[in-house]
Amino acid sequence: MTYNKTKTTLQRIICAASVLLLLCATVGAFTSCSDDDKEMGEFADWRNRNDKYWNDLYTQTKQKIANGDKSWDIILNYTYQNQKSTQGELTYSPERYIIVHKLENGTGSGTPLYTDSALVHYQGRMIPSESYTGGFVFDNSWGGLTFNPKTSRPRQVYVGAMVDGFATALQAMHIGDNWEVYIPYQLGYGSVKQNEIPAFSVLIFNLRLHSYYRAGTKVPDVI
Repeated sequence: MTYNKTKTTLQRIICAASVLLLLCATVGAFTSCSDDDKEMGEFADWRNRNDKYWNDLYTQTKQKIANGDKSWDIILNYTYQNQKSTQGELTYSPERYIIVHKLENGTGSGTPLYTDSALVHYQGRMIPSESYTGGFVFDNSWGGLTFNPKTSRPRQVYVGAMVDGFATALQAMHIGDNWEVYIPYQLGYGSVKQNEIPAFSVLIFNLRLHSYYRAGTKVPDVI
């Protein structure tokens, strides 16, 4: 009698575990299908679309600069800056640069170092897609749809911990600068998917430098 009860209980446990495993597998399948649908729909041919977007933007920006527009700039990735060659001038391909549109100029005189920390306001998005004509927003420090200097609080970041494109921009900014920063995927997350950001994504940041400070010094006040 005891043996039969134990056997029945064991069977029930095995049955319940099987149902649970089936449920998990089903949920996983739905999640996988959902991700696949996005890759095939919203972000279909994503690498080629981002390559075209970047190359077109780079060409257009070079033309704007040649025409005397000082609000646009092309900045070499910081890891390549100050390199020297004994065999003539060094040249780099477009994906070794970031592109910046200077919306407002700050008043600060210095710029952050790679080893500094910074307080920044930012919003990060991707290039326009079918459902997100302004680009899917994947991160936002503002706490709202638009920047409000009275309510938005800057986030603290360590310059050297950021992706190359973001770090390059910070090391060229002065306090108070407000830039639209375009980062090729080679200086962003590259061929690796990052949370909601598909692989091969150009990153676009609205970036405002509030302040920065060296290691061992006081964190600036946020007013």
